[in-house]
Amino acid sequence: MATERADWLSRLLEMIPVAGKLDYRCFLAAPWRIDYEQSPHGEIPYHVVLGGSILLEEPGGGASQRLVAGDIVVLGDGAPHALHDGSGACPLPLRERTILNVKITENDGTGDKLDMLCGRFVIPPGHERMLLRYFPRRIVVRAGENSAATARPGAADQIARLVRLMRFESASENLGGLAVLNALSTAQFALILRLASDATEIPTGLLAAAGNPRLSPALTAMFNEPVRGWTLPELARLCYMSRATFIRHFQEKLGRSANDLLADIRMVIACNALKTADASTAAVAALAGYKSEAAFQRAFKHHMGITPAQWRRQAQTNGFSILT
Repeated sequence: MATERADWLSRLLEMIPVAGKLDYRCFLAAPWRIDYEQSPHGEIPYHVVLGGSILLEEPGGGASQRLVAGDIVVLGDGAPHALHDGSGACPLPLRERTILNVKITENDGTGDKLDMLCGRFVIPPGHERMLLRYFPRRIVVRAGENSAATARPGAADQIARLVRLMRFESASENLGGLAVLNALSTAQFALILRLASDATEIPTGLLAAAGNPRLSPALTAMFNEPVRGWTLPELARLCYMSRATFIRHFQEKLGRSANDLLADIRMVIACNALKTADASTAAVAALAGYKSEAAFQRAFKHHMGITPAQWRRQAQTNGFSILT
């Protein structure tokens, strides 16, 4: 791992490189509706409202959520959901056409117009567990007052300007356009998490902990030096807290203990190392901060549900997901 210190989110995205993919752009007029099935393991769908509005409907009969221009929703668990115009009218048939770099979904409606980008964030095999444990199942951010022109400085302004570039690239047949769209989509993931960390409605998880500046030194330390044998008193001192106060604040904000987070970070390191065919289990154990191969074997089986050797075989043959 690099020796330079970085903020915890940069280090996490270095360990778990998320790749953004823009799938299509929607130009729809009411009445319309799109139903989405459960996403494949390792894929997190997102929707960006460029113009008009949508109703996000989820299974279970919960209240629908209206999203307007400038809003972005990320569905961390990839659960089935539906988007529609909210009119209740029978939706018109959809059709697709492909331009050079993106698919266009449209219909023949005459009602209120929708302009929307839809895509997904792709997670490397085996790392969904980390994201599902520590990030919200739904993230909704508002990238400014409906446009880049009126967004205030900060993360919202940055996302609004990035979305503006995506909007332009998805409407043009520029050389390298698909590569640009996917690169912008990837950058969007980090900016969404940055903006969401400022939100007060996130109850628990890494974003909630990041919103508490007193816990930031502990997060930074664990992500930068995960192989170190951190103790709770050491982490508490970094945060200028007593051991008991640190434990309470960390549990309240993260929903898990500091030891849980450290173990999960080490599992990410181990999973990455196991993808290398010539790395011995003992070498992987040392890289992940375990003093013995036996201790690593026990920890890996406890956290991942299978042995390191089994994980390596399956990851190298076809890739897979661990959700235990």
